[in-house]
Formats: sequence, C-alpha cells, structure tokens
Amino acid sequence: MSVAHAARRVVTCDPARATQADPLGVVEDGAIVVLLGRVTWVGPRGDLAPGVPVVDHGDVVLTPGLVDAHTHACWSGSRHAEYAVRMAGGNYEAIAKAGGGIVSTHKSVVGCDAGVLAQELAARLARMATLGVTTVEVKSGYGLVPDAERKQLHAIRDVARNASLPHVVPTFLALHAIPPVSRQDREGYVRHVETVLVPEVARDGLAEFVDAYVDRDAFQVAEARRVFEAAKRGGLGIRVHVGQFADIGGAELAAELGAASVDHLEHVGPSGMFALTASKTRAILLPTASFTLAQTPPPVASLRDAGVELVVASDANPGTAPTESLPLALAFAVRAYGLTPAEAILGATRHAAASLHRFGVSGGVPRGALIAGAAADFVVWDLPHELAIVQPWGVSRTRLVVREGQVLHQAHGHNVQTSPRT
Repeated sequence: MSVAHAARRVVTCDPARATQADPLGVVEDGAIVVLLGRVTWVGPRGDLAPGVPVVDHGDVVLTPGLVDAHTHACWSGSRHAEYAVRMAGGNYEAIAKAGGGIVSTHKSVVGCDAGVLAQELAARLARMATLGVTTVEVKSGYGLVPDAERKQLHAIRDVARNASLPHVVPTFLALHAIPPVSRQDREGYVRHVETVLVPEVARDGLAEFVDAYVDRDAFQVAEARRVFEAAKRGGLGIRVHVGQFADIGGAELAAELGAASVDHLEHVGPSGMFALTASKTRAILLPTASFTLAQTPPPVASLRDAGVELVVASDANPGTAPTESLPLALAFAVRAYGLTPAEAILGATRHAAASLHRFGVSGGVPRGALIAGAAADFVVWDLPHELAIVQPWGVSRTRLVVREGQVLHQAHGHNVQTSPRT
C-alpha cells in the first residue's frame, strides 16, 4: 500500500527540479509517496491523489538519505595514543614510517576474528544511520596481506546483507601500504595484488571498486596503473586516494583511466584539475582528515571553476578521521573548505551516489535523490530548514531514517500520525 510522507520542506536533490536559485530542488509543503521500498511520486502535498495515507512529519525538513562515499569503516583496535601524539605536534608521515598509522591497524585486523570484525563494522554502520546516512562505501585496506584482506572483504560482504543497516558499497583498497612482511620485496607485493588478488576479488564479487593510495610516501603512479588496469579487465570501477600530501600525478592517472572518484586532493595542480574536468571524474573532499592533520584545504574554488563535481565524505577511519559523522564533515566542508550549504548537501546525496554508480547509471536503482523510481531512502530531520543540517551540532538531529521504505532509526518519542488524503 502506498504511503505519503509529508513535511514543510522536501529537499529532492532532483536535477530536473533544480534551478540556479534553488539547486536542491525544494518542494515546500511537499510529500513523497512510497510503495514497496521505492519512491513513486514527489510533489506538493496538495497534489496528492485522494485516499493515499499521509504521514505528516510537521514543520521540519525531509531530505534524501545521506550517502557517505569514502570510509574505512571496517577496522578493529584503536589508535588513540597516536592521535594524542599528532595533536601534540607529531608528524603523521613520520609516525607511519615508525610502524604506526596504517600498519598499526593492520596488526589489529590480522589478529582479529572475522566475526568480531563484522560486528564492529555493523555497530559503526548502525551509528551512522542515526546521523542520517543510508548508503556507505566501505573499503578494505587494513588487511594488507592476502588472507587479512580477504577477511575484511568477507566481513564487509556479510554486513552488507543486513537490510536493517545502511546500503553498503564495497571497495577493495588494493594498495594502501606495504605490509611489514613484504618490505624487502615491494615489486613482488604489487605484482601479487595485480595478478592474483584483483582478479580474485572480481571473480568472487567481493567488491565493486578498486582503490589505491597514490602519494609520495605511498604508491607511485606506475604501480597504481598496473593494479587499476587489472581492475578494469575484471569489470571493477576505480577510486583513487590522490594528493593528500603531495601531487605526484594521481589525478591525471585517474582521469586517464576513467576513475569514478579522486579522493583528498589537498594537493592537486592545474594539469590534474584540467584532466578531471575532461574525464568527469568526481572529487571527494575529506575535511575531517585535513582538520585533524592541520592541512591547508584543497583548491576548492579552482575545482569548482574547472567544473569538477564535488562530493563530501567522512573518511571514517581510526587514524586521521576518527569519526562516524558525515554531518560533521559537511559542517567542516562549509566552514573550512568554503562550500555553500547546497554544494555540501548535494555532495553527500546525489553527487555522492553518482560517484558510487548509484545515480545516473542505467540499470541501477537510483539513490541520493527523491525522484520517482528511486530507492525510498530518506531522512526526516528535527530541523526546520536544510541550512540547519550543515551546522556542527555534534549530536544526531534525525527523527526518522529510512532505507528502501524500512526504518533504520527512529528518535525516541517521535510519534507520527497517519491520515488519509481526502
């Protein structure tokens, strides 16, 4: 049976409704109609068909479910001591070279039971849901060695089957760091990832994308190219960590290979931005990480002027972005990066979904926008206007979070009344 959800402001993020004055396509006193987990109609409440039951959420704002397009949410252990060192002035790259950073979490993941790893991931996703997130990209990349990477990917796949959690998009972070056991044979490590692990992940359907960390103290362009070409042969998409600490040509590589996204971009030059413009590769901004690392923001104005579509993500990870809050990242994106509230919201809804091939791709169910035929992923906020979403509340401001028509989170004491449209 169809049910309409109505609110004073319905933010559709529908490009067909967007205007220069209203890029979010807001319907005032609007409603969405949901049937069998899909949106079937969006428009003014007064245009609802007679007889459709209406859930009136009142004088609040209703948006698409948020889409977190870059997370490392599958991990175990804690790096609180390392964080304290960095807050006291310690250098992240120096900590990593001394055996901290990614390798520290790698050791924890290697020693963690697969079931526990899945439980910890599920708990993080459940908390993300309370903050309005209905779709999450989750990377492996802390396993590093083959068996531990498989363990991470299987944990991600197991959790992804749980319909009471956000929708999961799995990514194989194939090149993140060299594990201690392979430091004397870097070439052999990259070759095994290229010739064995990537084809295996593609064959077994363990991921939709392959990612690599391309930076001065990480992996070089030539190494990443080999792995990405293997990914393309296996029918997998490409995402790339680019320019977090230095511009070594990762953006150009991503554009050349048609990557879905380049992520970080604290350092990217004119040639990289030009290449991204031509390729339509999206830029994923990770302001929580640059905040904790005290980095200068990416050249957002230049990216905007170049026509690069901007996405905002949490980068949820145990080291540089120890958070589960995409709304917090949105607040940082507006305050520290200079995004407009509309850019930030689109960057965590439709644009984020498009970077995950969940919007604008034929054959799939759209997410990230409230349009007919899309998944019924939406959030009712305990806020009067969408501008309030990007304020740094530090707590959940959601009343109701729904994925495919099913409630993921409902705030205590939030009661709704259903009445027929007459």
